Amino acid sequence: MKYRLALAFAMLAWPAFAVLPNEQLADPKLEARARTLSEGLRCVVCQNQTIDDSDAELAHDLRVLLRQRLKAGDTDQEAVAYLVDRYGPYILLKPPFATETLLLWLGPALALLAGAVGVGFYLRRRSSDDAGAFTPDEQARLARLLKDDAT
Repeated sequence: MKYRLALAFAMLAWPAFAVLPNEQLADPKLEARARTLSEGLRCVVCQNQTIDDSDAELAHDLRVLLRQRLKAGDTDQEAVAYLVDRYGPYILLKPPFATETLLLWLGPALALLAGAVGVGFYLRRRSSDDAGAFTPDEQARLARLLKDDAT
């Protein structure tokens, strides 16, 4: 009984694939190619889901379009290039390092660098503020107050 319950929960956690039976190709080799290519293609409506994982209508259209291109005789590169030409490099889950994707590739490093510079300025300003916390007159007055308070 415990194993059945564990299996049921595991089935719920399993990713749901949105490829419908009527989208699948009759040729198993072409379908396998389509599935392999789909792993690298992003649904432009959903965030970070492949077109096979997404239930969006546009993802359905992209799956059908990809399979049509493969049936027409396109190579894997030609089919993907067709989709990139049509939807831009954003459709690729691993976009190439190019001028138009430069911010995408360098953005995290720039954000980390900006944060480090900001922390550095904060720490430098904080340490310089602490260095001259009291003037000599204030230090003498504090010493007198502490002396009077101790007695």
